[in-house]
Amino acid sequence: QVQPVESGGGLVQAGGSLRLSCAASGDVFSINTMGWYRRAPGNQRELIASISRGGSSNYAADSLKGRFTISRDNTKNTVYLQIDSLKPEDTAVYYCAGDRACYDFRWCTPDQWGQGTQVTVSS
Repeated sequence: QVQPVESGGGLVQAGGSLRLSCAASGDVFSINTMGWYRRAPGNQRELIASISRGGSSNYAADSLKGRFTISRDNTKNTVYLQIDSLKPEDTAVYYCAGDRACYDFRWCTPDQWGQGTQVTVSS
């Protein structure tokens, strides 16, 4: 079992930036791929991006690549999500997830989830 723990959320003005962190504890060597999702009020959870242990990243949509950047530091068992040029529609709970067998979260759903961190963007 791995427990991802998110941090770095908060209230930010539109146009600002945030870097979310997700530290994994437990049997971290069992985890290959980690990723970020978000759930906005009234919406379904959506994938942002995932990244393998080797650093190969995949984004759910090309439109996300410009403002969202996923990265990973295996020495710290931590994955990051940099969000730039924040917009009010980015307001959501952001979740970190990990999986041993799923290489790319566009094609399968991870089974280890964090509790989420709230990001609120004011206009």
